Amino acid sequence: MTLIKSISGIRGTIGGNINENLTPIDAVKFAAAYGSWLQQKHPNTTLSVVLGRDARISGEMIQNLVQYTLIGLGINIIDVGLSTTPTVELMVPQHKANGGIILTASHNPKQWNALKLLNEDGEFLNAKEGQDILNIAESSSFSFADVDTLGKVALIKNAIDQHIDHVLTLSLVNVDLIRNAKLKVVVDGVNSTGGIAIPKLLDALGVETIKLFCEPNGQFPHNPEPLKEHLTDLSQTVVKEKADLGIVVDPDVDRLAFMCENGEMFGEEYTLVACSDYVLSKTPGNTVSNMSSTRALNDVTKNHGGNYQASAVGEVNVVEMMKKTQAIIGGEGNGGIIYPESHYGRDALVGVALFLSLLAEQKGLVSELRASYPNYFMSKQKIELTPGIQAGQALEAIAKTYKSENISTIDGVKIDFENQWVHLRKSNTEPIIRVYTEAKSQSEATELANRFRNEILSL
Repeated sequence: MTLIKSISGIRGTIGGNINENLTPIDAVKFAAAYGSWLQQKHPNTTLSVVLGRDARISGEMIQNLVQYTLIGLGINIIDVGLSTTPTVELMVPQHKANGGIILTASHNPKQWNALKLLNEDGEFLNAKEGQDILNIAESSSFSFADVDTLGKVALIKNAIDQHIDHVLTLSLVNVDLIRNAKLKVVVDGVNSTGGIAIPKLLDALGVETIKLFCEPNGQFPHNPEPLKEHLTDLSQTVVKEKADLGIVVDPDVDRLAFMCENGEMFGEEYTLVACSDYVLSKTPGNTVSNMSSTRALNDVTKNHGGNYQASAVGEVNVVEMMKKTQAIIGGEGNGGIIYPESHYGRDALVGVALFLSLLAEQKGLVSELRASYPNYFMSKQKIELTPGIQAGQALEAIAKTYKSENISTIDGVKIDFENQWVHLRKSNTEPIIRVYTEAKSQSEATELANRFRNEILSL
C-alpha cells in the first residue's frame, strides 16, 4: 500500500495507515494544504475551487472529505460531480475559479485514488508549487474559517455537455465531414466517466456508437491502463460488429487509444502522431512530446516543416516546453493530446474529434492510416521498487556505465543509440522504475528492455 506525493498530485491506495496510504486523514490534510496555499497566493480574496471526480468506488468519500475541508477554510466549491480531468481543467477559467481538483488516480487500478491539483488557468501545478503545498501539509499550519465565513457549494450539472460544445467549435474539428462519413465506433469506457463523455461526443458528431463498459460504477472490467493486453473485449467487439474503429480511454479521460477495424491496436503512441499529422497539415508549426514518446512524431513534424522538442515526462513539463517553443500541438505517448487552441491539458475528447476529422477526410481504413506512418516498436516494462532497489543509485550507475553514449539525465536516464533508445525513470504515479524502449522491430525493443531491466536488477 502506497502514498505518492509528486508533481502529478497526491496519489495513494485507499485504506491502511495514515501517512502510508490515502486515508481520510491524508485526504483532509492535503486538501487543507492546497486550500491554504491558495489563500497565500490570493490573499484577501473570496476563493473558489472547481471539484470533479471520476467514477472510482472511493470517489464520493474522497470528494466529501476534500469538499468539506475546503468549505471549512472558507473556500467556495463549484461541484461538477462525475466528470473528466480535461472537463475540470476547462471549467476552472470558465468559472473564473482560483483552482481546481480532479479526484482520480488516472490509469491506476480501482484501489487507488488521488488529488490532481490545478492552478487558476486550469493547468497542473509546477514542481515548486507542488513542493510548497507538501511543505504546508508537513507543517499542518492551517487556519480554518469561523462559522459566518464558511464556503458554499454551487452544483454544475452540465459540465461535460459544455466541454463537448467547446470541442465542436474548434476550428479543425470538421463536424459535417464526420457526420457524412457515417462511422461506426465501439467505445470502451472502463466503467468510468469516459462512458458518459465519449458516447455523448460521438452522438453529437453523428457517429453510431456501440457501448462497452460504459456504466460509470467504478468497477473496472480490466486493468484501466489502455494497453493492448487489457483490451481483448474491445478487439473482439470491433471485429464482431464490423465497426470502423474502437476507442478506449482511461478512467479520467485524458488518455486515448484507438483500435483498428481488424481488431489490432492503432498504438497509443500513434494517437498523438495521427492527431499532429492532421493539425500540422492545416496549420504548420512545432510539436512537443515527452522523452518517453515515439520518434515518429519527430518524423511527421519534420515532414510538415516544423520543429520537434522533447520534454521531461509529466504533463506540466510538456506544457512548459510547448509554451516555450510555441508548439501548436503536443502531448505524451501514452495517448495524451494537448491542443492549445482548446486548452493546455491532455484531452481525450479533443483527440477523438481531431482523429475522426482526419479519418473522415482520408476516407480509408484505420489500419491503412496507421500503415502510412513511420513504423517504430516500443516495449514498456516496469521494475517494482523494493527495499533492495534504490532507484536513484540504480539510475546513477546506469548513467555512469553508458556515459560515452548519447545520454540525457534531464528525467531519469535516456540513452539514444543510433537505431533505438531506452528511457529509465522513477515513476511519479507508482512505486516503480519505468523501462521504455523503442526500436525498428518489436523483438529488438523487447530485447533492449529486458537487457536494461536485468542490468538494474543485478546492481
